[in-house]
Amino acid sequence: MKILLLWAARLLPFIYMAMIWIMSSLPSNHFVELPDSSLDRTIKESLHLIEFAILYGIYVLAVLTGKRKFKRSVNMLLAAAAALYGLTDEIHQSFYPYRSSSLFDLFKDVLGIAVVYYFVDGALFRGKFPRLGGLLWKWKAFMQR
Repeated sequence: MKILLLWAARLLPFIYMAMIWIMSSLPSNHFVELPDSSLDRTIKESLHLIEFAILYGIYVLAVLTGKRKFKRSVNMLLAAAAALYGLTDEIHQSFYPYRSSSLFDLFKDVLGIAVVYYFVDGALFRGKFPRLGGLLWKWKAFMQR
């Protein structure tokens, strides 16, 4: 059962990336459109902050399943990979006439990643956020047993 969880954690980033790719190929109102267009736009624009923050967090959880030591440089590389995927997604969206692509969208992607990076880096390497750090280290220990 644990091996299933291990591989699910390792495959989850790729599944999530595919979901982002597919959703960014569709019109923004494909799934939901709220009656208030300004609220609808605000919520959908704020999703940039959330979706790539989640991607980075999933990257961290996936890499913590490995046997190698989780270093600060690896953490930075994961944040950069999530940001690079955000850039790739913005370029991808630019090819669809019903989607928008902008540097501000990329900024929101990177800002979401940076917020989660701050907490992960603080928890694992600077002794801040001990509950989060404990949870992440317990995840790593559990996956290596």
